[in-house]
Amino acid sequence: MKKFNVGIIGCTGMVGQRFATLLANHPWFTVAALAASPRSAGKSYEEAIGNRWAMSEPLPENLKDMIVYDASDVEKVASLVDFIFCAVDMPKDQIRALEEAYAKAECPVVSNNSAHRGTADVPMIIPELNADHVNVIPYQRKRLGTKRGFIAVKSNCSLQSYVPALFPLSHFGISKALVCTYQAISGAGKTFERWPEMVDNLIPYIGGEEEKSEKEPLKIWGHLEDGVIVNASSPEITAQCLRVPVSDGHFAAVFCSFDKKPTKEEILDCWASFKGRAQELDLPSAPKQFLHYFVEDNMPQTALHRGLEGGMAISLGRLREDSQYDYKFVGLSHNTLRGAAGGAVLLAELLCAEGYMD
Repeated sequence: MKKFNVGIIGCTGMVGQRFATLLANHPWFTVAALAASPRSAGKSYEEAIGNRWAMSEPLPENLKDMIVYDASDVEKVASLVDFIFCAVDMPKDQIRALEEAYAKAECPVVSNNSAHRGTADVPMIIPELNADHVNVIPYQRKRLGTKRGFIAVKSNCSLQSYVPALFPLSHFGISKALVCTYQAISGAGKTFERWPEMVDNLIPYIGGEEEKSEKEPLKIWGHLEDGVIVNASSPEITAQCLRVPVSDGHFAAVFCSFDKKPTKEEILDCWASFKGRAQELDLPSAPKQFLHYFVEDNMPQTALHRGLEGGMAISLGRLREDSQYDYKFVGLSHNTLRGAAGGAVLLAELLCAEGYMD
């Protein structure tokens, strides 16, 4: 695989910082440009971050002295890179405009933002599940009038804790699912030092999260038709999302029913044997075993298992029959690795391997 020069747009935020740590020693990608808001532009990355570095790993030495560009200087940034990762904190209409500007400058965009997840010809991909949605990109390029530029997005971080477990069971006909997610504070871009009121606390509301949790999976289950991704009509999903006093790791309690109810053994076999395009291509960030099931009643646990396979694997447990639904189980994913920056890096690897970054 050839080397690609990449940019991180929104490099000072928590997800931008996670991109920086993941890309510092990436085998395919070299960070060639950093960009953020005008208040950070012109400063070194270390100066722009100041005392807001939130990662457990140190700020990468090779990025400390790199000068940060203004993210709105599209032509300059685009001239330095083969594609960009976007993780900006802006109103959605401004994000849509910025990402389209980069795409139209013939600079592909791999976005962590939600702004384009509902755009019908923008693929929203979990590489193990719906890698074939890359086939919508030529239609998007035609709409944008580009030869190389396009936008691809990753899904909401909380989906990673339950959709990967449900997707391999699709052939049993998942009719409905109820999901309660218990989401870490890093999902809000916070640490306990910056959000002390979250210590020993729980907040039963995360703005917009329940709608995303219910609607976004239907795009992942969707199909390409007439140049757009058509959302699936099922399964019916209802969600409740809570913020809990955990630094990293989103947990889900899942209840589901099927048209053709499988046995517990059939479900476990599906999970154990499931591989996706990311594993077929042996992508650098792909976990070897995507879904890990724990037989112990008190597993998985956030502190013990969120970092499984570099934080890119999904941990599952407590599969059992339910009195109202067919089955219930729990799931865990690392929200800033698999759920955010790591998922976007894996998506970029997929796009490179499939020739969309050439």
